[in-house]
Amino acid sequence: MAVNVDLVGKQYPPQTFEVGREKIREFAAAVGDGNPVYVDVEAARALGHPDLVAPPTFAVVVTRGPQIAVIDDPELGLDFSRVVHGDQKFHFTRPIVAGDVLSTTSSVSSARSVAGNDIVTIRSDVADAVGSPVVSVFATLVARAVED
Repeated sequence: MAVNVDLVGKQYPPQTFEVGREKIREFAAAVGDGNPVYVDVEAARALGHPDLVAPPTFAVVVTRGPQIAVIDDPELGLDFSRVVHGDQKFHFTRPIVAGDVLSTTSSVSSARSVAGNDIVTIRSDVADAVGSPVVSVFATLVARAVED
């Protein structure tokens, strides 16, 4: 079944994520990044940040739930069992910091079928508690064609 291109532009309900210090520290350790601003509050504050700064790719943690809402939409017709990650882009307005309460709204940015492969890009816009933009994340997924 081909992906439903009619869903391009469809927005899904926002989801909220509260950023905690320990989540940032755990993520930094998991990706092997020892930058002090990720683990030491005083180091982060010395550089003008209000609290620990999250590594840039921490945005995938924040946007995971909202992206799953898109992937799991039966109307989209995406066969996740055949999906490989095609691309990931981050457009930051400001860093994510501990204490942020972030709201993410995801949408189908593009969808198409090429040579039997379904290609879907999910856009996730993340805003802080006052509605100011923090980051937009673009995840491109490719559902490989079924082999005959």
